[in-house]
Amino acid sequence: MNEAKDVRTIIVGVDGSEASVEALKQGQGLADRLGAQLVAMACWDYPPVYDGYVAMGINDFDVRAGEILQETVAKAFGTETPPNVETKLVQGRPRNTLIDASRDADMLVVGRRGHGGFGGLLLGSVSSACVAHAHCPVLVVHTPEKR
Repeated sequence: MNEAKDVRTIIVGVDGSEASVEALKQGQGLADRLGAQLVAMACWDYPPVYDGYVAMGINDFDVRAGEILQETVAKAFGTETPPNVETKLVQGRPRNTLIDASRDADMLVVGRRGHGGFGGLLLGSVSSACVAHAHCPVLVVHTPEKR
């Protein structure tokens, strides 16, 4: 029996960076060949608030994170998102959220040193945490060199 046919879900961490665009492309290539579902997942959270201080301008983090998720999917696939790709926006810190999501995944794909345009969606040291603690295999994708 070919074990590759047993792959059902590949999760890709998305933060808007070029590394996460490449991670989506690589993840989709694998998912397509394996007949798997690809879940493009973006994580967001509110910044910590300290006693006596209320941060200004902390509204709509989820809205902006959702926009970044959709923009990144569009950069990776253009106007035609493949039918096996779904998007998921989750509140939580990327490290913990992706590691937790890996419990129900067959593979986790993350970009290396992402640092997208939105501070709450950082995927830099997250990749090393995922490699160390994920509950499934992890593929870390580098941004392709520009020529």
